[in-house]
Amino acid sequence: MTTFMSLLASGAEHGEHAEATVLGFGAEGWVYIGVTLFFLIAIFGAKAHRQVFAALDAQIAETRKSLDEAAAVRKEAEGLLAQAKAQQAAAAKEAKGILAHATHEAEAIITKAESDAKELVKRREKMAEEKISAAERAAVESLRAKAARTAAGAARELIAASHSAKADQALVDEAIAGL
Repeated sequence: MTTFMSLLASGAEHGEHAEATVLGFGAEGWVYIGVTLFFLIAIFGAKAHRQVFAALDAQIAETRKSLDEAAAVRKEAEGLLAQAKAQQAAAAKEAKGILAHATHEAEAIITKAESDAKELVKRREKMAEEKISAAERAAVESLRAKAARTAAGAARELIAASHSAKADQALVDEAIAGL
């Protein structure tokens, strides 16, 4: 500090106005440096702002593009969802129709099976009755045949006991004459 004071004192001795300097620049030099720095900052700063704004605009455009793509994907997904719901509803309706048709067919099969079973029972009853009837007829015919054999045997014995060969000859001749 003493040197600074001595400089001021020596400048006052010479009759000059002493000016303070910093780093070798006086006030006027610092004004020039400040104005130059201001213009440099203004020029490069403006370009930096433009670059920042351009980068931000690019990022905004990219974000908008992503949002548009997301909206398109969402719209497509909603369309697919609606289509899937429609297909599900159609499938449910078709399943109900198939179930109703199957129920109707099952009822028809049950009804037919019941009528077929009744018919089968009737046929079996009729066949059993016919077998019984045939067995009765066979039994009656067997009894008749046995009765006829028994009657013929009894008649033969009676005829043999009551007729002689001469009487048989007369009966044979009478039968031949009747023909």
